[in-house]
Amino acid sequence: MSDQLVPLGEIVATHGLKGWLKLNPFNTQSAALADAGAVILEKGGGHACYELEASQTHKRQWLIKLKTIDQIEQAEPLIGARLCIDEAQLSKPASGEYYLYQAVGFEVFDLHHQRIGVITGTWSTAGGELYVIQGPEKEHLIPAVKEIVEKVDFAARRVIINPPEGLLDL
Repeated sequence: MSDQLVPLGEIVATHGLKGWLKLNPFNTQSAALADAGAVILEKGGGHACYELEASQTHKRQWLIKLKTIDQIEQAEPLIGARLCIDEAQLSKPASGEYYLYQAVGFEVFDLHHQRIGVITGTWSTAGGELYVIQGPEKEHLIPAVKEIVEKVDFAARRVIINPPEGLLDL
């Protein structure tokens, strides 16, 4: 087990009476949850390990069933928890690829070396994945696409972007 936990989503509701939970995934295209065995729930500064018994997609959410959670009364206190897996459970990305969460904390610059801000998170939308970048004056949502993201430098912990005109003004 590594020291790095990867958040996959947040539990937002129960589903039915037999302990099923609704999970809003942070990345709707990720299959990491389908392959997960052990999961970690984080809530209120604490965490607990569970074994994933079953999971299935449901619209833009996941329905999950955890072993030992068999009744709605056991499931309700888990609402609001963040579901994570150990980084070691993820498949290794192909050469030149990376998981978006790995760029959290990286500084972001444009092609003119102007500092835009720091990546504070990622956001999954129907239109694709976004970097959440905290700038000096406001937050920016930048599409994580090759047309905008020119370079991700892991050694320097920096991302170079080429934003279309007006994107940073939104």
